[in-house]
Amino acid sequence: MSTQSLLRRACAEKVNMVLLSEAEKNCGLNAMANAILDHESDILQANREDMESAKGKISPVMLDRLELSPQRIHAMADGIRALISLPDPTGKVLDTVKRPNGIVIEKTSVSMGVVAIIYESRPNVTADAAALCFKSGNVCVLRTGKEAYRSAHAIVRAMQEGLQNAGFSPNAVQILEDTTHEGAKELMTAVGMVDLLIPRGSARLIQACVKDSLVPCIETGTGICHIYVDKDADVEKALNIIENAKTSRPSVCNAEEVCLVDSAIAKEFLPLLRERLVEKREKNPVELRLDAEAGKIIAGTPATDTDFDTEFLDYILAVKVVDGVKEAVNHIALHSTHHSDGIVTENAKTAEVFLRMVDSAAVYHNASTRFTDGGEFGLGCEMGISTQKLHARGPMGLMELTTYKYIIRGDGQIR
Repeated sequence: MSTQSLLRRACAEKVNMVLLSEAEKNCGLNAMANAILDHESDILQANREDMESAKGKISPVMLDRLELSPQRIHAMADGIRALISLPDPTGKVLDTVKRPNGIVIEKTSVSMGVVAIIYESRPNVTADAAALCFKSGNVCVLRTGKEAYRSAHAIVRAMQEGLQNAGFSPNAVQILEDTTHEGAKELMTAVGMVDLLIPRGSARLIQACVKDSLVPCIETGTGICHIYVDKDADVEKALNIIENAKTSRPSVCNAEEVCLVDSAIAKEFLPLLRERLVEKREKNPVELRLDAEAGKIIAGTPATDTDFDTEFLDYILAVKVVDGVKEAVNHIALHSTHHSDGIVTENAKTAEVFLRMVDSAAVYHNASTRFTDGGEFGLGCEMGISTQKLHARGPMGLMELTTYKYIIRGDGQIR
């Protein structure tokens, strides 16, 4: 089916979505989750074909993002079911004004309409996006990269079958057959048919969407995430946080890419950091890219001019020595993508300075940046992490997939 035909079908379906009750939406979600589990073997087979085709073409950490397992498929189903317990974000009266002439104005939350998602080699995004759109009363149009197409298509087929068997239209969730740049461009320019476009993937993909989209687009994802180790940090706590933020899953946008260390503790801390991330890691030791001051204290790769502006998505960490919290904040202001940044310190006043001055979607004190996630924030799952300030910021859950309109009730009033 052509992209234009699919979008016309999506537009026709969105008028039906707004009439679904919360109970009906929850029934549909449960059917989608069950169908994914019922088709586990089909999805795994499709994923094996994707993995075989992608080997040698994408990096090992990107292969990890692409690979599915029974555990990851069950996690997809659990993520869908987590939305069932959350309230329907639509139909909420956000504010009410009664005017002197008797008319009543209600500011009411409503769905966006048709939400398109362009993403790359993460099949789990398929289920998350479809479920979030369905619960928020939106039609979901998915465009995945060629590396994950078989996997995503198998997941969509399962969800569509689940919806149809439960008495709902399978048109609520759709996937483009065209995985080319031209296909993506059609979504970006589908004025009047796409109400919101959300890109998830590389910085190149996101910037292309932001630059070329004629439809409303939310900038997401790119995460040059910093952790600043203050002079008053608990060293063991800092090492644990950094190891988790860098190595638990380096290919995701909330992974740490830059470590800033206060000069007052650099000689004590940096050898311990190297021991933890390099010497003690037999598998996947971290390459430390050091600024001049850090390079005087420990061995590593000299940092280039671009290393502090790079989202590595790999076992690589840029390290810089700074003179106090103000220099750390200034460095972040110059190099951050405004995703997630954190401080490790036992000094509450220093922490407060950092938390107030750093202008990012999520700012942490004594915790890993890996918590920037819809599930971890209690949103069920997420559509992406918005790094802009309008219309949404941070993990995008159900409420971020709504807008509002004014409903005015009168009894014959004229102006």
